[in-house]
Amino acid sequence: MDKKKILWISLGVLDIAAVTFLFVVHIIMLANVVGKTPAQIEAFSKGPGLFPYLAGHINIYGYAFVIPLFVILAANIVGLVIYIKKATKKKPVTVNDLSEEEREALKKELLKDLEK
Repeated sequence: MDKKKILWISLGVLDIAAVTFLFVVHIIMLANVVGKTPAQIEAFSKGPGLFPYLAGHINIYGYAFVIPLFVILAANIVGLVIYIKKATKKKPVTVNDLSEEEREALKKELLKDLEK
């Protein structure tokens, strides 16, 4: 495999791993915070660990986990659109690509145009 293909595969694996990690963090945060009163969230945020810390410092959670996820997802959408445009781009047809019947039909049309 060439290095460019290995690079794209590695980038895809890293992208999947990052998005999965960020989604798991979001799901755990939602499970710990949604449906609780502000007093319960404040009590939870005083405990040890990453998720209580993030519950107590919502700005860090937003800048470190929410914004990067949206940026990665937006980049994935832009990359998909660019890939689709490149994949559906039509190649120009050359004379060598034509079959014998198509070549004969093209010759007849050109002769008709030249006669006019």
